[in-house]
Amino acid sequence: MRLTTRTNIAMRALMYCAANPGRVVRKSDIAGACNTSENHMAQVINALSHFGLLKTARGRHGGVMLNLPPEEILVGQVFRKLEAGVPFIECFAGEKNNCPLAEFCKLRDVLCGALAEFYKALDKVSLADLVKGNTELEETLALPTAGIA
Repeated sequence: MRLTTRTNIAMRALMYCAANPGRVVRKSDIAGACNTSENHMAQVINALSHFGLLKTARGRHGGVMLNLPPEEILVGQVFRKLEAGVPFIECFAGEKNNCPLAEFCKLRDVLCGALAEFYKALDKVSLADLVKGNTELEETLALPTAGIA
């Protein structure tokens, strides 16, 4: 299975926010730490905000932060929201399915089962599971604390 770049960037952004709890973080800081463009990060932040996973603040001291505790954000939930519009394989594409085998192919059933198990595994993992106790990740993604009261 191959995930979209958007989902990959979204998970990086969520981990960044989780590694900086209670802080409003800037899009440019997240993009820099996650090795992606600010344009891509803006699109991802918009989607995550739309889904209620991030809250945004505009203005001079604006930025983003988690809208839910990291324990409540499940990786499977994030993947489903961001990958929902991308069919796993052509036979999952509804009206756009042009496969001549679709009506009798048993591979589709196998793939449906595998995809269900994939999401079942991801539903067991929260954002907190990815970040808490992961010292190297927290150190890599943490904003400097100088000047913070």
